[in-house]
Formats: sequence, structure tokens, C-alpha cells
Amino acid sequence: MARVAVFFGGKSAEHDVSCVSVVSTLAALAEMGHETIAVGIDREGTFHLADPGLDPLVAAGPTVSIEVPGGRLRSDAGVEEVDVAFPVLHGPFGEDGTIQGLFEMAGLSYVGSGVLGSAISMDKDVAKRLCREAGIPIGEYLVVRGPDFLSEPVLTAERVGDELGFPVFVKPANLGSSVGISRAEDEESLKESIHAALDHDQKLVIEAEVRGREIEVAVLEGPRASVAGEIVVDDGWYTYDAKYRDDATQIEVPAELTEPAMETVRTLAGRAFSVLECRGLARVDFFYEEGGRGFVLNEVNTMPGFTPRSMFPMMWAASGMSYPELCHELVALALQR
Repeated sequence: MARVAVFFGGKSAEHDVSCVSVVSTLAALAEMGHETIAVGIDREGTFHLADPGLDPLVAAGPTVSIEVPGGRLRSDAGVEEVDVAFPVLHGPFGEDGTIQGLFEMAGLSYVGSGVLGSAISMDKDVAKRLCREAGIPIGEYLVVRGPDFLSEPVLTAERVGDELGFPVFVKPANLGSSVGISRAEDEESLKESIHAALDHDQKLVIEAEVRGREIEVAVLEGPRASVAGEIVVDDGWYTYDAKYRDDATQIEVPAELTEPAMETVRTLAGRAFSVLECRGLARVDFFYEEGGRGFVLNEVNTMPGFTPRSMFPMMWAASGMSYPELCHELVALALQR
């Protein structure tokens, strides 16, 4: 068994989500016989040895640093040997290749995708372009950059309307958990949505609305794809509140799909995983236009929500792998590299 440092918190907007996910991960790893250390990253980017008795955990406690090279954790309390880093971190500074680069420099084995796979999967534009070139269906979209919009907001809005029509979804290119995303139904609301999204990222993805079911697949290295699941929301799209605060959101695992459709989406998910150079794990999200284009890629998340009630573990549970077994498998995959 391994000594696993589980990293949570982080500087990004997904900080609170990470603090909730990590408690379950620590308990599952301990159940499988691993020794764990909780490392919290506060919103300023400082690393702390966290108190594992708190639920949810707080990114506070004695400050700690990672030896480069060496991979050991060093604090005023001494030095901790670590076999594997398990980053339960969502969004920028955790899912975009930055902390993965730190682990690489430290020579520390870690769970999940490497620097390249994390970075290109995080950028919704780059990920879509690579998947499109590989023949994976994607929806229509445009990229809008902050300086271009601010210099010509009217022309930008007109271009979106002419090329995509309305409604559209405005998304920061490099965020997750539906943070900063809004739906625009006309040029005026589009400009408002772009201004709001620019608070999070200077590169935006504007997507034409796809009217279809929200189907997701959990993928492990191999690639190995789980059965698909479906998200059903009352207000028509999967907002931040729908993900984390709305009890009316329904999760159906496995999704009600025909056997050919299930195999198709699992195959597409595995292909997207490989095309984007993913490792370890990823959740691949699709829209399903029944009677239309079929499955259309939405995005790929290299560190999806990770509580036992999150979609990724639920889909693997429905495929025969329990939550503790899943956490153990991810550590084993990290040690094999």
C-alpha cells in the first residue's frame, strides 16, 4: 500500500467543491489500506498540512512545501515521505497542468492526466478542435477574446448572431463546474454575458445551443469506459446551482439508452480520452440529439467531481467498481508510470 498525499482546495473558483470532495477520497483510501496526508491549498496558493478530522476539510494548518527534486513534503513539523500525490483539485491551478508540472519537477507520482493532457483538456477551444480533427462530433462555436470584444463589442455580437444564431452559451475557455457560464438569447444579453465571463478568463467560447439529453461517461486509463449516465435538470441546462445546490436535479445511472447507443457513446468517450492525451481518469460529457446528429461532444473533465454521489464514481459503481476500489485503482495507475 502507498502513502498518498491528497491535495484539495486551490486558488480557483472551484475551491469549495474540492474541499467537499476530499473527505470521501481520504476515507476511501484509508479503507483500502493506504496511509493518507491531507494537503490544503488556500485561495492565495499557500500549501497547508490540513486537519483530517474536519468535515469539510479546511485549507489551513502548518505551511508545507514540496521538495524539488525529491517529492517529499517539508514543514516546520518535519519531513513527510510521499509515494503518490492525489490532486482532488478542480479548475485552474489544479486541473490545467500547473500543479502537474510541479509534481513532474519534484519527481512525484500523481493521479490523473499529465501536463499536456490536463492543459489541452482544460482549454475548451483546443479540446474541441483536436476532437473535431479526430472525427468526434462537436457543436458549432466561436472563440472571442477579451481585447477584441472590448474594442468592437457590437461587431462581435453581430458576428455571433450571424454565424451561430441564438440562443448561445458563453463560457470561459478555462474554467469548470459551470462557473462563469451564462445563456444569451439576443445580442444585448450576449454582450452582458461576455462582460461577466471576462471576469474569469480573457478567452471565451461561444457555443450554439444543442438541444439534447446530457449524457456523461467515466473513463479510466486504457481507455476503459463505464456505462453512461444522464443529467436531468428542470431549468434546461446544468448550472453551478443545479450541480451543487439543487435537489431537483436528477441523475440517472445507467442512462436509458439502447444498447447500440450505449456502445457508441462509450467508444466516443474512449476516443476523446486518447485524442486529448488523458491519463488516469476523465469524465467525457456529451449532448445526445435523438433523431439528429446523435452524440455531440460537450467537454472533457480530467478531474471531475469526486464524492461518492458525483457522476464519475456513480458511473463506475454501476459498472462494478466501488468508490474505494476506484480510488485504489487510480493510485495503482499512478504508481505504474
